[in-house]
Amino acid sequence: MKDVLKELERRREIARMGGGKERIEAQHKKGKLTARERIEVFLDEGSFEEFDMYVEHRSTDFGMEKTKIAGDGVVTGWGTVNGRPVYLFAKDFTVFGGSLSEAHAEKVVKVQEMALRNRAPIIGLYDAGGARIQEGVAALGGYAEIFQRNVLASGVIPQISLIMGPCAGGDVYSPAMTDFIFMVRDTSYMFVTGPDVVKTVTNETVTAESLGGATVHTTRSSIADGAYDNDVEALLQMRRLIDLLPASNTAEIPEIECYQSVMDYDMSLDRLVPDNANKPYDIKELILKVADEGDFFEIQASFAKNIVTGFGRVDGRTVGFVANQPMVLAGVLDSDASRKAARFVRFCDCFSIPIVTFVDVPGFLPGTAQE
Repeated sequence: MKDVLKELERRREIARMGGGKERIEAQHKKGKLTARERIEVFLDEGSFEEFDMYVEHRSTDFGMEKTKIAGDGVVTGWGTVNGRPVYLFAKDFTVFGGSLSEAHAEKVVKVQEMALRNRAPIIGLYDAGGARIQEGVAALGGYAEIFQRNVLASGVIPQISLIMGPCAGGDVYSPAMTDFIFMVRDTSYMFVTGPDVVKTVTNETVTAESLGGATVHTTRSSIADGAYDNDVEALLQMRRLIDLLPASNTAEIPEIECYQSVMDYDMSLDRLVPDNANKPYDIKELILKVADEGDFFEIQASFAKNIVTGFGRVDGRTVGFVANQPMVLAGVLDSDASRKAARFVRFCDCFSIPIVTFVDVPGFLPGTAQE
């Protein structure tokens, strides 16, 4: 029995090393954490329970049977965030570049189904290069299974995607179907076809950053809801977001005790809106004064700035804020702002989150482009 336990521990240590020491060091040199390090930062200490640690791919083509690594490029399991259960999967770039195989997809589908069955949020940490081409159609079929679970979970449990490295090819579609996408500046990219393919097909020279970096997706495409400077900051902000969201569409809204009382400085709100209707003011100042402890988690802060959306608490309970921003385009509504607000309101509606609306809008932006 002692020998069996020793062998089990040996295999566990090998699995925890992923692609090996050299690849882990290469990951660190890029300013990125490994999949397991990210999980340690995100979850409560000691709460992670891993699934399928020893799973390996089943491919025998192109000599793949000679190269098998436990875990097969993704770490899956569940843990807690401030005591609340969450499920997650983290792509491991040190193992086959985090590419998706049939076995890899089965691990992701399993954790998706468990999250849905137990009505708990699911978080995906992406750092991978798409499908494993050696497996061909078998790998692509795995994407279809993942997408189906995204659809089944939509509006039932919160789904969050955090892009922490490359996210290309088939990997980009699943995050696009989740509720929120966040990225890490300078190290994360999200595109269907990379710069090399674009150059080959269209002869257009483009960098990974300008094609699918965090700046592009937070300011222009609106695919990403926010961006952070490094892995640790991004993961800590995800903990903060999880704290604000209900576990499912049937769960109670999270509530924490609020110790804040109305103080003299709150009287400054009487002077916030200027007497001159043509003079702008910052609506975020109002939101920060209304939200408990001035704690406001803004969604899509860099896109369509003429409307502000995000989560906060009022008297300890989570609410969604939707507010026109007079500081940008006088708070006028355009197509981007309308789309941004509508998507946020739909999410709040799915999870029964009350909405606080601050309205100061001259109307819709006129012009041929908007029409």
